[in-house]
Amino acid sequence: MTDQDKTPILSLRQIRKTYGLLEVLHGIDLDVYAGEVVALLGENGAGKSTLSNIISGTVQPSTGQMTWLGAPYAPTSPRDAMDAGVGMIHQELKLLPQLSIAENIFVGRYLKKAGRIDRQAMEERAHSGLRRLGLDISPRRVVEGLSTANQQLIEIAKALTLNAKLLILDEPTAALGGEETQLLFRQIERLKAEGVGIIYISHRLDEIRQIADRIVVMRDGSKVQEFDSGNVPVRTIVEAMVGRSLERMFPAIPTPADVTLLEVKDLCSALGHFRGVNFSVSKGEVFGIAGLVGAGRTELVRAITGADPIASGAVLLDGKDITPKAPIDAIRNGIVLVPEDRKLQGLVLDHKISENIGYANLAEVAQGGFITARRMAKFADQFIAKFGVKGRGSQNAGELSGGNQQKVVLAKWLARKPRVVVLDEPTRGIDVGARSSIYDTIMQLAREGVAVIVVSSDLEEVLGVSNRIMVMAQGKQAGILDRAEANDVSVMELATI
Repeated sequence: MTDQDKTPILSLRQIRKTYGLLEVLHGIDLDVYAGEVVALLGENGAGKSTLSNIISGTVQPSTGQMTWLGAPYAPTSPRDAMDAGVGMIHQELKLLPQLSIAENIFVGRYLKKAGRIDRQAMEERAHSGLRRLGLDISPRRVVEGLSTANQQLIEIAKALTLNAKLLILDEPTAALGGEETQLLFRQIERLKAEGVGIIYISHRLDEIRQIADRIVVMRDGSKVQEFDSGNVPVRTIVEAMVGRSLERMFPAIPTPADVTLLEVKDLCSALGHFRGVNFSVSKGEVFGIAGLVGAGRTELVRAITGADPIASGAVLLDGKDITPKAPIDAIRNGIVLVPEDRKLQGLVLDHKISENIGYANLAEVAQGGFITARRMAKFADQFIAKFGVKGRGSQNAGELSGGNQQKVVLAKWLARKPRVVVLDEPTRGIDVGARSSIYDTIMQLAREGVAVIVVSSDLEEVLGVSNRIMVMAQGKQAGILDRAEANDVSVMELATI
């Protein structure tokens, strides 16, 4: 690196961000150089998104200074940042499916000639940006039907067409397969060679060694460690993220009682998703459900909890038939579901955390049939503290990180003291620290005699937390394995029957 190269294109000094009395960023210093990938890592709620949003103009810092290409930098909107040459590619793709690629690239700032939209100029510039990424697609093609990987590259092409010199990639591989990920990495190497700086945010730590030149680790709103290479053992990164030595990911599993609590007998889906399922769960048992995508796992637990219709069979609690026709039937019997899509099915994102917790516990927060905000807030605060939610009850749930949103969903249901807890993909999209906290919660429930059902696509996870594992394949029950006989091979053999 020459002396000229040693001048950062972006510098942050003592960046702080406060919401009311809560400071979420504590004096962050960060430099990014042309032609390098800086991995920005940390648990959910560590401050990565807030910092990225400040750099990209979505959020303004409370104090601190930024410089861009040697000049003061204080964008008040994403458009300000993009005009300066800073682009952010979000995890949730924001392309408009019915518009062409060129229209998506220039949406909101169409090129004009003589007062009319200059489609030829837009398509030529869009084509140039696509070729720069090795993407041989006509800019006239509509976005609908394109693969997720190609849509991701179009988002990057959009930023490059607007002359971005710094790209912030937020979980860019979250929805990509192995080949698509390698394609993206090849394009990132091209951009590095062209002098584009990249801030790369990911929970997939095995990727970091492949793509990062430096690693910056955040924890609880502070920058806690920086590595001058991407070639750092995953364990070392994780321990920096969580602030403690990681002896084991999964806690010890308690021995369940010899008392059957929940039984499922010959259950068949009214929608045809599964048939002939039989199993039981004891008090204090963690019962895992594994299988490939489309095996019927989610549909099964939705039926058990009343969310999907049942054609035949029965659900028994303490030997009594309580087969639910609606979720309220299951809830009244002490059976609750933490769904796989927390944003769509688990929370009201534009309502307060305290309200989300209160909605599932109206009998507790209502006095004489009336609900007061003060009583709801007081009730919620104890569970926010109990589950370590990094947020205040007055915040909207949508402002929280994924891991903290999941903790709110857990809090609202566990406040009811349920007898059976069903967790569908409980750690999807959340970091290792939040996962550890959720595993601890699962084991605490088991110790208290609660029957816990865990559905997970993460085979290591379902093996790590379960006393027994039922494997499903093509809507049928392929087998039930005791912990001693369950391993990745035995589970996959059943899953692929």
